[in-house]
Order: sequence, then C-alpha cells, then structure tokens
Amino acid sequence: MATTECMLLGVMALDCYVAICYPLRYPVIMSKGAYMLMAAGSWVSGLVDSVVQTSLAMQLPFCANNVINHFVCEILAILKLACADISINVISMAGSNLIFLVISLLVISISYIFIVAAILRIPSTEGKRKAFSTCSAHLTVVIIFYGTIFFMYAKPKSKESVGTDNQDITEALISLFYGVMTPMLNPLIYSLRNKE
Repeated sequence: MATTECMLLGVMALDCYVAICYPLRYPVIMSKGAYMLMAAGSWVSGLVDSVVQTSLAMQLPFCANNVINHFVCEILAILKLACADISINVISMAGSNLIFLVISLLVISISYIFIVAAILRIPSTEGKRKAFSTCSAHLTVVIIFYGTIFFMYAKPKSKESVGTDNQDITEALISLFYGVMTPMLNPLIYSLRNKE
C-alpha cells in the first residue's frame, strides 16, 4: 500500500504541475485515459512490489519467537524474526525503495519546483493564492506521508524500550500515526477546499 501511495502522490504532483503550468492544455494532457493509465500503473506497481517482498520473506526460516508486537505486520518486523541471512531481502527492499520512494519523491520535488516558479510569475496576489490553493492539500499529504516514513525508517535506534518485547515507544507512536492518523487525515485534508 505504501508503494501504491508513493506512486499516486507522484502522479498527483504531475497533475498539479500540469494544472498550474499548462492550464489551457490540461484537459488534453490529463484525459480520462491518462488518469486511468496512471492509477492502474500505481496499483500494479504496489501489487508487484508486495508480491516480490512477500515471496522473498516467505522463503525465510523463522526463529521460535514469532510474535510481532506491532500495529501492522510490516516487512521489517517480519525480517527481524528471521533466523537466516536476509541480505537478498535487504537488497530487494533497497531497490524497491530506490524505484518507488526516491523516484516518486524526485517527481514530486521537480514538479513543485516548476509549480513554485510558475506561481511566482503570476502577477496578481489573488492568482498566486488560487494557484497555491490548488496544490495545498496534496502538498500537506506529501509532507505528512513522507515525513512519517522518514521518521519511521530513518530514525536512530533508541536504547530505551518498553515491555518484554523491546518495542520502542517512539516507534510505536510513529507506526500508529503512519497506520491510523495519516489515512484518517487524508479525507479531511482533501475535502478542505470543497464547498459542500
């Protein structure tokens, strides 16, 4: 699901880019066929990535303690239980992260560089406000999603742990925020601009 969301956020950044930078050609560039292709590509990418990661994890032998004290059964928590070499899994995940996370983030960043440049060229303040409000919901979701992923996977490991399962409180709270709060906030964020 994270791969699919990364891809969808990248596609949405391209949509914002076309809407701001090429407003008159928007209906032609972003046709229904283009939307369907981009959405299908996002979902297929997520499906392929999850099949690859799951099939590699299913080949591993696991130790006696097969309890994952986590909010979600994510791949990193499963790999911690393995009793064998997980280097192939780590290489596969690094490749997956490079393809889906980094490239999506680059597409988003480059799109917003062009969007900001286009907004700064708009002469009226009202035009700038309207152009920025077009992308504000998407930018908020991108910051929440990638910010949570960054803190979830890039934070240093703490020595303090809670309970017998050695789960870090910070890790549990970030995982809760990523798994519950982010999806719960998405509909609210995207509906802020609606008049209904």
